[in-house]
Amino acid sequence: MVNRTRFDDSECPVARSVDAIGDWWSLLIVRDAFDGSRRFGEFQRSLGVAKNILTTRLRALVESGILESVPASDGSAYREYVLTPKGNALFPVIVALRQWGEQNFFTPGEAHSELVDRRDGRSLRPLEVLSTDGRRLTPDDTVVHKVSPSAT
Repeated sequence: MVNRTRFDDSECPVARSVDAIGDWWSLLIVRDAFDGSRRFGEFQRSLGVAKNILTTRLRALVESGILESVPASDGSAYREYVLTPKGNALFPVIVALRQWGEQNFFTPGEAHSELVDRRDGRSLRPLEVLSTDGRRLTPDDTVVHKVSPSAT
């Protein structure tokens, strides 16, 4: 078996994030968790993924602190997977991927799912990257700086 390259000690936040959620199954599991899936069977039916792959991805998401395995809410012997605060913080990432996909992978008028505001049923405003003073930023407006380790 080929060893997977790990980035959990990288200085790059993007690399560490990809290490935790960078494969498509993990992102789709997180998406389904936001859509209300909680049980193994629900994830499997939605995704059509093999049980062994789903088991591995769920275990990794739990180990990364993105999901938590809890007793079933109905008191049965089953376990359920719920998003942790760390997992809930992925919401803007999922929304950004969804909006990027809507914009770039569907022709006008082509059927697709849409995330809407539960309160009024309206589409969401496109996500933007804003400066601390509210200006819209583009890649040309930003630069990566290394953060030095804190003195403890």
